[in-house]
Amino acid sequence: MDQPDNLIHQPVRLKIMAALKALPADEQIEFVRLRKLVDATEGNLGGHIQTLEGAGYVAVEKDFSENRPRTRVRLSKQGRRAFEDYVAYLRDLIEGGS
Repeated sequence: MDQPDNLIHQPVRLKIMAALKALPADEQIEFVRLRKLVDATEGNLGGHIQTLEGAGYVAVEKDFSENRPRTRVRLSKQGRRAFEDYVAYLRDLIEGGS
């Protein structure tokens, strides 16, 4: 990788990806909890999640819990791979690689 993945490189999306990567594979996190973790507004987080979902990096599930709408997000296999590649790119920069 010659350049960082621009989808992940944006600060809020990087926080989203890092938070999701910290979860076990296929585990979801509720939108409200993710919003607190990344310290973003509801609209800002929603827009970034849409961008990541469009790239296939995250999967979004919407349903109802106790008659209230609920949105949950998880990292896809493609997103997990992309984040791992991004971290490897950063490590290579730090270690003085190309």
